[in-house]
Amino acid sequence: MKKLILAFLVMIAPSVAFAAGGNVHLDEANIDVSNKESLQRGAKAFVTYCLSCHGASYMRYSRLGQDADISDEQLLENIIFTRDKKGEQNKVGALMEVAMTDDYAKAAFGSKVPDLSVIARSRGADWLYTYLRTFYVDPTRPMGVNNTTFKNVGMPNVLWQLQGTQQAVYGEVHKENGSVEEAVVGVELVEEGTMTPAEYDLFVTDLVNYLVYMGEPIQETRKTMGIYVVLFLFLLFIFAYFLKKEYRK
Repeated sequence: MKKLILAFLVMIAPSVAFAAGGNVHLDEANIDVSNKESLQRGAKAFVTYCLSCHGASYMRYSRLGQDADISDEQLLENIIFTRDKKGEQNKVGALMEVAMTDDYAKAAFGSKVPDLSVIARSRGADWLYTYLRTFYVDPTRPMGVNNTTFKNVGMPNVLWQLQGTQQAVYGEVHKENGSVEEAVVGVELVEEGTMTPAEYDLFVTDLVNYLVYMGEPIQETRKTMGIYVVLFLFLLFIFAYFLKKEYRK
């Protein structure tokens, strides 16, 4: 039993360390990948605001249509805006690839633009939700903005027209060595965008919900299957227990 507990702790140690790292407060994202209406809105937000720079090269439009109840006609009309190498609109079965090259990205942003297929599995839903809501004006940065969740980020705030303009809130931060310094402790809205704060939070929730779904489209099926597997193992344990008792006799 002690060996089993030790093995379990070893397995979860990396995830615990990742979750605890960074010392950044993360707001909780209300994610529900079974909500197909949210996935539809999130997919529309992704292709409108993200797909021009960030690709999702492990995801197909057809899979999205299947899981989110979007017909091929609706995909072509509302979701598929990208074009293939011949300049023609991508087909329903195409991958969510982006036309931006790595060379152009380096020239424009200073580095490659990451693919977002599994970004939610890498960063986590709460991190993405907080990140997309904590941009603030910073004239010292090349793009004119910074982020409390990802300091000195190279990405511009492409959602600023929806959210509005935020400024940094400074306060005293106590360091581990006992010193105190002034640093950014939050953000506040100084100019409203086209959405109210509540509307923008819902918009980001839908977008993050889609990113979480895209990281593992089969996750709902996996969870359902997991319940059946656990029930099967429980019943198997009962039969195995009584069988062991008979052998012991």
